[in-house]
Amino acid sequence: MPVNEPTNRVALPTISREDQKRCEELLQRWMVALNSYDAAGMKSVMRFPHMRLAENRVVIYQADDNPMDLFARLRQQHGWHHSAWNEIKLVQSSPTKAHYAVQYTRYREDGSVLSVCDSLYIFTCVDGDWKLQGRSSFGA
Repeated sequence: MPVNEPTNRVALPTISREDQKRCEELLQRWMVALNSYDAAGMKSVMRFPHMRLAENRVVIYQADDNPMDLFARLRQQHGWHHSAWNEIKLVQSSPTKAHYAVQYTRYREDGSVLSVCDSLYIFTCVDGDWKLQGRSSFGA
């Protein structure tokens, strides 16, 4: 079914450059905390409840949950050691929400590639405070 393009587009408000920079700094902090096996550091970037959709399952993290649970499993089962961003792209935003299409690579300790994953990371702003509210991943 064809999609009808609107003829009169109205520009809606988007995230400010300052807030975009803040979200992207949070993504960098997320990766540093993840690779340091630092659950508290990861939680400092997250807003709770926090949702993750992957493998056709929705997991809701609460503030007292350990966000490293997935990575402990990946380490045990597949030898995951660390991850790195390949791409971070803001794809949609408003003054209080931002969607980032990201791609990252998961590596084993010897530097070999475990997987390359595309995901959507969703940030929300509450009372001027940006945090990562949810993730939808094509990875495990």
